[in-house]
Amino acid sequence: MRSILRYMMKSWKAVCIVILLLMIQAYCDLSLPTYMSNIVDVGIQQNGMDDAVMQKIRADSLEQLELFMTEDEIETVEAAYQTVDAVGIRLVKDGLSREEEEALSDALCVPMALVSQISGQSGYDVSQIQAALEAGLITRDQLLEMKDQALEQMGEVSDSTMLQMAALYMKDEYEAMGVDLGAIRNHYLYVTGGKMLGLTAVGLLAAVMIGLIASRVGAGIGRDLRTQVFGRVLQFSSAEMNKFSTASLITRCTNDIQQVQMVCVMMLRIMLFAPICGIGGILKVYNTRTGMGWIIAVAVCVIIAVIGTLIRVTMPKFRMMQSLIDRMNLVSREILTGIMPIRAFSREKREEERFAEANTDLMRTQLFTNRVMNFMMPTMMLTMNGVTVAIVWFGSKGIEAGNLQVGDMMAFITYTMMIVMSFMMMTMISIFLPRAGIAADRINEVIHTELTIADKPELKEPEKEWKGEIRFEDVTFCYPGADHPAIEHISFTAEPGKTTAIIGSTGCGKSTLLNLIPRFFDVTEGSVKLDGVDVRDIKQKTLRQQLGYVPQKGVLFSGDIASNLKFADQNIPDDQMKLAAEIAQATEFIDSKMDRYHTHIAQGGTNVSGGQKQRLSIARAIAADPKVYLFDDSFSALDYKTDAALRRALNQHVGDATVIIVAQRISTILHADQIIVLNEGRIDGIGTHEELLVNCNTYREIAESQLSESELKGGGVQ
Repeated sequence: MRSILRYMMKSWKAVCIVILLLMIQAYCDLSLPTYMSNIVDVGIQQNGMDDAVMQKIRADSLEQLELFMTEDEIETVEAAYQTVDAVGIRLVKDGLSREEEEALSDALCVPMALVSQISGQSGYDVSQIQAALEAGLITRDQLLEMKDQALEQMGEVSDSTMLQMAALYMKDEYEAMGVDLGAIRNHYLYVTGGKMLGLTAVGLLAAVMIGLIASRVGAGIGRDLRTQVFGRVLQFSSAEMNKFSTASLITRCTNDIQQVQMVCVMMLRIMLFAPICGIGGILKVYNTRTGMGWIIAVAVCVIIAVIGTLIRVTMPKFRMMQSLIDRMNLVSREILTGIMPIRAFSREKREEERFAEANTDLMRTQLFTNRVMNFMMPTMMLTMNGVTVAIVWFGSKGIEAGNLQVGDMMAFITYTMMIVMSFMMMTMISIFLPRAGIAADRINEVIHTELTIADKPELKEPEKEWKGEIRFEDVTFCYPGADHPAIEHISFTAEPGKTTAIIGSTGCGKSTLLNLIPRFFDVTEGSVKLDGVDVRDIKQKTLRQQLGYVPQKGVLFSGDIASNLKFADQNIPDDQMKLAAEIAQATEFIDSKMDRYHTHIAQGGTNVSGGQKQRLSIARAIAADPKVYLFDDSFSALDYKTDAALRRALNQHVGDATVIIVAQRISTILHADQIIVLNEGRIDGIGTHEELLVNCNTYREIAESQLSESELKGGGVQ
């Protein structure tokens, strides 16, 4: 989780904008239930009269209301209604401030409700109370005492209910004066409805902007993580590649980063919105003062208990799931890569079973987590429906008692659903967070892996013209975790302008020795030097610019022949590229193609033969014009004629370079300037072909197994 937040904080400006927009959206969403409540309570039940301020009132009606007012309230009312027209109707003064309107409404509301209630009682009239006051039968203090007693009998009536009772009085008063109540009601409904439409439009715009920004942030995080992971993988040596495996690295670059990207978008879009909306809903519910807040508390406790249980049960399975995805990708990659030998040995059925086993293990884990998570939605829906029933049950009692209005109850239900939905949204995120957290840890494991092959800090480039001399000084190398060294105590010098060949039995360390030169591995003991400089003291880029490496297995990249031959530098001149192809004996099949050097090469070079692939790999190294050529058994797929022609052309055109050849065939190396014979990781002999035939039994055994007697006596084949 901490890692995901760190990824998001790199785009902190966008996150701040999203939070601001989320607050705007939440404000709009939270305001709509209040307006809906007002439409029901005020617009419909109160004919659009949202306070107790009447724009005009009959003078005698105002006098009756003043019977139940204090001196301060009478003063407030008299100050507001100063204009009296010819028919005895008093008009409210223009330009009242908001505070003056609220004070006037407070002064009129309770008297209006009392007069309305008194007028509704059979055989009783407020005019009788007024006449009694004028006759001295009762005093104003007694009237105010009657007012307090009446309010006490009403019980705990909410302000909205009191205003609704006052609205009945205003309705009767307006009808008596011939005022069009429909116009008042419609005006209120249109204005309130317009506000709701405006808030909806603003909320919609904010939601669209949030979605856009969140998507861009998520895509940016995914892009940056893929760049970091892939850039780090390109720096990995064989030790790191063996630690993670190719299948796992592919999963981390794709599935894991996709998990993190998706959760980042969901966090910006949902997880940040949920608490804002939930807290806002709680505050709105508190302001309604319905006395049903305990229902929300119970619902929230149930939801938290469900979430905690689900996370506790599913977290170990989410950790297991990523490993199982790695396993399935590994099996899939092995099967697809080895499809030819699988068919050759009729192992399709066994490989299907192996894939089915990995696939079934993943399916079972996913089914378990999905089944557990399936409990969430029914539980949430049961909670929501239970909350709705409880609100209606207890709210109806409040409406019956006069403490609650229908619109208030509708708003309370809406706010409660918003609060519950907020927790549901956080629950949905909680399903993905554990898996995304694990994915982030796996990504960080790759990014923060310490490299075993790295440039020394503050490494200075030697200012020299490289010649290409390679020297091994008492070199010993042991693979990580191995019990015995792969090669030990190796010392020799490969000079520019000469060919050094390495031969030996399978597994004797030939390729290992060659891989120490470009620092695919670092020596355990001793040193490998280029022109007298330890390769560990040279920047890897500089070192490898001096080397032309041809691997044992030719590797081509999707594109065309030209892009593969210019792989070292796309600015290589075409003449140099064509010369390299000619030296590598590749022009014959290239010229036979319709598009020649623009002929398409499929991924992995699957549309060319093994020999063609090997010749193109050799041409690629020659085109770079390096100081040192490293051929790791790179002629094995060539026939003897092509092999001999290639070596002759190589000697003619790269005579100043150092050439090191690892080979299995004697015919490939018998004309080398020096041949190094390896036996179980040690040098068993160094010399020319003729010298080794006399001095090295291991070399003679290899030669006798490959050459005829006449070839041995005659110096081998050309």
